[in-house]
Amino acid sequence: MQRYGMTIPLSGPLHSQREQFEELVDLGYTDVWSAEADGHDGFTPLALASVWTPSLRLGTAIIPAYTRGPACFAQSVGSLAQAAPGRFAIGIGSSSNVIVERWNGIDFDEPYKKVRDMVRFLRKALDGEKIKEDFDTFSINGFQLKALPPEPVPILVAALRSGMLKLAGREGDGAIINWLSAEDVRTVAPIVQGASPDGSPREVVARIFCAPIDDPDTVYGAAKFAIAAYLNVPVYRAFHEWLGRDELQPMWDAWDGGDRKAALEAIPNSVVDELIVHGPPERCREHIQRYIDNGVTTPALAPLPFGYDMRQAVRDLAPA
Repeated sequence: MQRYGMTIPLSGPLHSQREQFEELVDLGYTDVWSAEADGHDGFTPLALASVWTPSLRLGTAIIPAYTRGPACFAQSVGSLAQAAPGRFAIGIGSSSNVIVERWNGIDFDEPYKKVRDMVRFLRKALDGEKIKEDFDTFSINGFQLKALPPEPVPILVAALRSGMLKLAGREGDGAIINWLSAEDVRTVAPIVQGASPDGSPREVVARIFCAPIDDPDTVYGAAKFAIAAYLNVPVYRAFHEWLGRDELQPMWDAWDGGDRKAALEAIPNSVVDELIVHGPPERCREHIQRYIDNGVTTPALAPLPFGYDMRQAVRDLAPA
């Protein structure tokens, strides 16, 4: 079965979204994926979805490895896995220095090791082990999770460059990828699959940013703000440098020089066309299919708030 996901929460206050969640099933979506940055936490919308839409698979894309202590993290995962047996996948990642340091006051040290250690710890905790172990980035002395999941919980690793992509394939059950083009998937997905120790296929979840409107001027104007906000963050800049997206160098130079206006103006429309799915709904679906054809197993669509009716956007992006 081809999976097809939508990012939640949707439009309006969280308590009012039951009807929209239920409609996702009728529209053909198979998954809902939450995120965690400066809005709702990553678990509460999924807890609601577990009750409102008992057929949908639930996932996080992503929960930062830094912002919960290991035991608290395991408790959250175990609890949601009990609420939705066999339907929950936990996606974790390093997040960014902005979210971890600036917003949460936590040092953004050794992100690769932090994610690796949290994956290893969660494996043990979700299996019910009593853990007394010194990991590289934290130590655990005697924790044993009592809220054990009734079925295995896939652990997905948010990954950009090769080191984390290999970790996702080697120690995770797959990867969550983000802010890349359909063609970039050809570079990224084989690294994940090639790292699988036994050759078993790994899941590749892609957060795909969408704007299903036939209004290029609006999309180009708004999308460039989003691109500048994200792709000047060090981890994303390094990712796109690694991908060879040299056409962003003028934006990076202007940003480094403190000229935000020039940075926006330096972003080519072609980069928007690559990184943002936009246009009439049928063209959007064709663009999403290219991600799937190139190695994405689970698209997790994320409509961008560019002034159109978001509920209609969810309908327009649904599988045909």
